[in-house]
Amino acid sequence: MSCLNKEHRLNSSRDFNKLYKSGKRWHTTSFVAFFGSSTTLKAAFVTSKKVGNAVNRNKARRRMRALFASYEKQLLIGNYIFVAKIELHDKNFLQLKKDFDFALKRLEVLK
Repeated sequence: MSCLNKEHRLNSSRDFNKLYKSGKRWHTTSFVAFFGSSTTLKAAFVTSKKVGNAVNRNKARRRMRALFASYEKQLLIGNYIFVAKIELHDKNFLQLKKDFDFALKRLEVLK
């Protein structure tokens, strides 16, 4: 079971607003991570037009999804939102993984 399946996507605006207002958050140089406890594991990957054109936005989401999938077994159950920043494109995969590690540790969501 992958956390990236359709039933594990966070897509209601009510859930987004709840996480943005009252969830834990951590800023890195390449993205902002939000976490809120819940009974199921759901995730969303957000990119704005500031990140670039459609190709760059999709690439940013793919990179964040790949990192999230690699941590799937180690994460606490809850809702996650990852918002890409422009600097995400300037980093290689190892640098992004380091940022991801740091953010998840600071959010205290690793088992």
